[in-house]
Amino acid sequence: MKRHELSDEQWACVATLLPKRKAKTGRPGSDPRLMLNAIVWILRTGAPWRDLPERFGPWQTAYDHFSKWRRDGVFERILEALQIRLDRAGRIDWDLWCVDGTQIRASRAAAGADKKVSNGTRANRATTRWAAAEAGLDPNSIWLLTAAELR
Repeated sequence: MKRHELSDEQWACVATLLPKRKAKTGRPGSDPRLMLNAIVWILRTGAPWRDLPERFGPWQTAYDHFSKWRRDGVFERILEALQIRLDRAGRIDWDLWCVDGTQIRASRAAAGADKKVSNGTRANRATTRWAAAEAGLDPNSIWLLTAAELR
């Protein structure tokens, strides 16, 4: 087993939750374990898809599996099955359970940057300044406060 890849025990937990291989081109379908290992490698390293090591095959194939599985809810089913397994074993505290978002990159717009408008000009919602003023912050504050939070 290489770094960032599933062990045999981990694979046994999720293997039945992945869709069956269905190749429509006459070629054999991609190995689901290899594709899941490729996806895990990308998610763990934070590397771009194009930097996927050659041992996983073409990066486009791995990305296609990732997109399809995400769209079809495969990852949600895996998460749910693992949560049920941990809950039965008494190893999960639902009051403290959360997803670690430290590796999730926010867009520039999330930090208050100008947003592009369809006509090519840039615009930013006026809510930042008045919401910041209502909260007693400087007008250039990047905190986007909603009206519900101000009430």
